[in-house]
Amino acid sequence: MAMGTDGAALNGPDLARAALQAAREQSKAKRSTARRRYGGGGQRRRRSWSGPGADDRDPQPLGRLASRIAAERGWADRLSGGRVFGEWSTLVGGDIAEHTKPVALKDGELSVQAESTAWATQLRLLQRQILKRIADGVGKDVVRRIKVQGPAAPSWRHGPRHIPGRGPRDTYG
Repeated sequence: MAMGTDGAALNGPDLARAALQAAREQSKAKRSTARRRYGGGGQRRRRSWSGPGADDRDPQPLGRLASRIAAERGWADRLSGGRVFGEWSTLVGGDIAEHTKPVALKDGELSVQAESTAWATQLRLLQRQILKRIADGVGKDVVRRIKVQGPAAPSWRHGPRHIPGRGPRDTYG
């Protein structure tokens, strides 16, 4: 049973009146706290509009939000590395991109595979210009070195042991 302020037991209507009075006092306390917090005595605070200028409450372009999230989470370096793969033909040019492809980017070293040894040699000669184009297009220090690989030939080494020598001959006719 609930007890009143005078120590007497409350029942039925008295209990309801006491609960209502407690709720009113609690509501009044909340309102006075809100007035102090928002600086209002008896005056209403006027709503501030963002106006014609940009504001945090305005809708944001998706690209700006994505770049902010990437920067907050430390993804910017990996994303700029991914741009090298995605924009390879625009970064190096159509002719070079037709005969080469980026394979891996690790610690600033880009591994590029050429379709022939002639293109691998050409890529090694143009390495400085390609690094400059990549730095201009993607950002400085994303790619610091290029490792050029020739075409991938089939390997005749099967298993952990092998015999030294030139390998099989007369295999292709």
